[in-house]
Amino acid sequence: MPTNSETTVTSASPDVGLRPGGPEYSKAIIALIAAGLASFNAMYATQALLPALTEQLHVSPASASLTVSAVTGMLAVAIIPASILSERFGRGRVMIISAIVATIIGVALSASPTIEILVAGRALQGIFVAGVPAVAMAWLAEEMSAESLPAAMGKYVAGTTIGGLLGRLVPAGVLELGSWRWALLATALLALVFAVVFAALLPSQRNFEPKTITIRSELTALAGHWRDRQIAGLYILAFLLMGVFVSLYNYLGFRLRSDFGFSEATIGLVFLIYLVGTWTSARAGTFASRIGRTAVVGIGIAAAGVGLLLTLSTVLPLVLLGMAVMTGGFFAAHSTASGWVGALAQSNRAEASSTYLFCYYLGSSALGYLSGLVFHHTSWGGLIIALLALLALAGGTLYGLVRGRR
Repeated sequence: MPTNSETTVTSASPDVGLRPGGPEYSKAIIALIAAGLASFNAMYATQALLPALTEQLHVSPASASLTVSAVTGMLAVAIIPASILSERFGRGRVMIISAIVATIIGVALSASPTIEILVAGRALQGIFVAGVPAVAMAWLAEEMSAESLPAAMGKYVAGTTIGGLLGRLVPAGVLELGSWRWALLATALLALVFAVVFAALLPSQRNFEPKTITIRSELTALAGHWRDRQIAGLYILAFLLMGVFVSLYNYLGFRLRSDFGFSEATIGLVFLIYLVGTWTSARAGTFASRIGRTAVVGIGIAAAGVGLLLTLSTVLPLVLLGMAVMTGGFFAAHSTASGWVGALAQSNRAEASSTYLFCYYLGSSALGYLSGLVFHHTSWGGLIIALLALLALAGGTLYGLVRGRR
């Protein structure tokens, strides 16, 4: 999942903040893990349901994929405003309201009578869910002691990863017993429980100082980052790489069911491949310190391309291996690129990271939908060719970024 910890670590003081062993520290860690579980569960709650939505609501795969794209698209739009609001009204308040409202909306959406209402509701859900990824790491950076911050960040990111997995595994399993409505209701209720735990346990902020925010100052900061050729290149990379990643997982279930006879629950289990990315994203920082960020991102893009080619196979183990290679390559490239933004931004780092996440989720929304049109009108092979073309653009962007630095 997205990590911008490198942009915020310096916010914490070594003499101030929560430390392991204290009751407030334990409550904070559990609360932030619960926040990740709730928000990322809600975000991807319909991805494993796309084949069922296509059949039961009589819509195309591209139309069904809008239930994912609507969330990530509106999250992209809302993530910068949510970050700005937290500067004025407090991190905890923004996160709690976001998590509770987003998960309540998710429960209500299980009663959606049409695909149009479901998509509209998911868009509204995306606006509210944005408050957690936009603010959580800033909260940790301000409230944790410097020595405990890296571990706390890692635990929060683990919560987001597991939340995304549960958002796919739980509804896929429930589909074996009932319709998509019951599946969506089950995962939404679970997300609501996590949100309540988060709201109940999150300690009050001790180190937050409200800031006076003006539209002019924020627009100036955002425009300044886009004028930096290298940072802008990383934004484009985020858009392209996340678009390829989400597109592959959006339509994988259709192929596994039609070509290999997978059940809904078995398709859900395939999302466990996502854990490969958890490992590679954790290791990417070590590799970047040894061989450089450019090399890690380049290898990640190349690995993603090899993985895509393997998914063209008609042999199931090779398809699954391709998914694992692609997933590992994507997460290595993404985690390195997100940290790279923080290293390049000399000022207004919060705005730099928020813009990276904006492009990241915008790619998920826009390219995730457009690739569905390609899949619907061509085939799995046509989809993979389109995604390879996007990876080629990503490779060209990386080359231009490095050339510009030289």
